[in-house]
Amino acid sequence: MTAKLNVNIDHVATIREARKTIEPSIITAAVICEQAGADGITVHLRGDRRHIQDRDIELLRDVVTTYLNVELAATEEMIEIAVRTKPDAVSLVPESPNEVTTEGGLDVLGNFETIRSAVEKLKAAGIFVSIFIDPDAKQITAAKNAGAQQVELCTAEYAEMTLSSRAAHGEGAQKAAAEVSRIAAAAAHARECGMIVAAGHGLTYRNIAALAAIDDITEFNIGHNIISRSVFVGLSQAVKEMIQACQPSRAN
Repeated sequence: MTAKLNVNIDHVATIREARKTIEPSIITAAVICEQAGADGITVHLRGDRRHIQDRDIELLRDVVTTYLNVELAATEEMIEIAVRTKPDAVSLVPESPNEVTTEGGLDVLGNFETIRSAVEKLKAAGIFVSIFIDPDAKQITAAKNAGAQQVELCTAEYAEMTLSSRAAHGEGAQKAAAEVSRIAAAAAHARECGMIVAAGHGLTYRNIAALAAIDDITEFNIGHNIISRSVFVGLSQAVKEMIQACQPSRAN
């Protein structure tokens, strides 16, 4: 079965915010992605509002017809925004003001009560809850105990290993294969815990195949690589190419 693809359109807003103007339109981007076959739209509302703004969430909620997934930190401010706007899903993520992008999974074990409280509030509002975590069995079990319905496995280490051509040969290939095995084991554990499994972070057209072959992963959240590709081929074509890349038949 082919996993669903949610397209993260944060970096459309990054371009807009570079000039503090009205274009490119985040709404137009979402519509194009949906028309190209994306199963959902993902955005990250950060505390520093470096790209997505509060108004974007409100507009997207009115426009997105597939599935709106909003990533945010488990803070009172963010939970209140989510409860008010009611996206289809919220993905709880770690956040540091000095990071370029999310640097790893959320430490559920170390912040259990805060996360459990956030999950309870979101679920009470009828919002599906996912937690972005490293592919670690203890963190997955903690996410289940906190009430999460889904985990999104952080693929940052795998992505880093597959950035260069060296990953295709010798020791690099072995390390990448070992990380795929670790992700597969984590996905299997999450499914055994009764949770849906997603994956994302740093995934590209070049490295997605190995993860697309993992049956327990049923959803991918991919953004930067799609938006980068769209500069050259257009957003619709870039989304279609990623959908094709996510086909299990392409996996090695």
